[in-house]
Amino acid sequence: MPSVSTEAPATPGASAAPSAPETSTHTSPAGKPAPSPAGTSADSLLSPGRPGYRRMSFALFAAGVATFALLYSTQALLPAISAGLGVTASQASWTVSAATGALAVFVLPLSALSERFGRRTLMSVSLAVAVAVGLLVPFAPNVESLVALRAVQGAALAGLPASAMAYLAEEVRPKALVAAIGLFVAGNSVGGMSGRILTGWVAQLWGWRAALGAVGLMAVACAVAFRILLPKARNFHPRSLSPAGLARTVAGHLADPLLRRLYAIGGLFMTVFGAVYTVIGYRLVEAPFSLPQGVIGSIFLVYLVGTVSSAAAGRLVARLGRRGALYLAVGTTTAGLLLSLADALAAVLLGLVLITAGFFAGHAVASSAVSRTAKTARAQASALYQSSYYLGSSAGGTLGAIAFHAGGWAATVALGLVAVLGVVSITLYGTRVARAEQRLALS
Repeated sequence: MPSVSTEAPATPGASAAPSAPETSTHTSPAGKPAPSPAGTSADSLLSPGRPGYRRMSFALFAAGVATFALLYSTQALLPAISAGLGVTASQASWTVSAATGALAVFVLPLSALSERFGRRTLMSVSLAVAVAVGLLVPFAPNVESLVALRAVQGAALAGLPASAMAYLAEEVRPKALVAAIGLFVAGNSVGGMSGRILTGWVAQLWGWRAALGAVGLMAVACAVAFRILLPKARNFHPRSLSPAGLARTVAGHLADPLLRRLYAIGGLFMTVFGAVYTVIGYRLVEAPFSLPQGVIGSIFLVYLVGTVSSAAAGRLVARLGRRGALYLAVGTTTAGLLLSLADALAAVLLGLVLITAGFFAGHAVASSAVSRTAKTARAQASALYQSSYYLGSSAGGTLGAIAFHAGGWAATVALGLVAVLGVVSITLYGTRVARAEQRLALS
């Protein structure tokens, strides 16, 4: 779930979260959209009311829907996949972790390729490959082949967030940029939620393979709409690939202590979220709840709470400061984890609401702080955050399932509490460092 600007947090996607802006340099030192770069005619930039803007908006919304519907297509189906393939929860969880992990690994390389071959080209190829793999996924004969296909799918999907933000920065008027990015991120959120709900109800009627096929067909429609509607890039200028330069940029960001702390916070928050939503289906399908697959898929409507909490994160930071907002997010997430231990369905659902609200608020605070902290190459700084974020998702999904298999839901909650404690420890350390720097400045 990405950061869409340096001042306002993004609306989540799966999620969602977050799409990192790619290697575009069209931002001001303050991180706000800058005036059009030299050589770019204002008449060539898209804005509301001008030809092509609406087509571009619908195209990227469709791409966002397809991306997150495909990325998390198996998450609501894990109990059915376990039963159908005769595997444990931890084995089935790899169908989610492999996709998010591959996306985390390939975000930076694909962002570099988009500099050479173009944003529109890379997005089109990435989406086409991901959709083609999505049509093969329902026919996987065993869990090993299913995990392998999902890893390929995740790697392909990395090309979307790696290019979409740069395309928008280059093709849209600065004043219309936030709205355009917001619609793309809204597509992420809608795709992540609708894909899970669709798979839940289709699986209840016709099985998990049919459910994955339904998501694949939905993604085909989105991919076709994307390719037909997206205007050709007018302002893209190819650049030579420079692996050494990219490596220096990455090393520079990783050398910044504050950025390292923010990357860790994003990964730990996502560890909690990935663990909870990977395992919750197993909890609800068992006694005392014994919910049907369709109802379990509908639980993901709780994601709408995240849309609200992430939008409120900016106001929280203004009132409490960044660390204060993080502490509030941690407290809300912790309360939700503890509440979810109850055997009453209402308590579990309220716990999910609190976990979701706390997670998305914390993610929005951390991701937006990355853009404000990085003084140069903000795109790569955000891409590194996204890598940490999705690695946290992979770790949380896998470790949460292992914990559930070993000790039930209480063990999964314990894992989440350990990750939350990590966020608290990092934030406290950051507070101590900031106070020490203030004392040094005053001395």
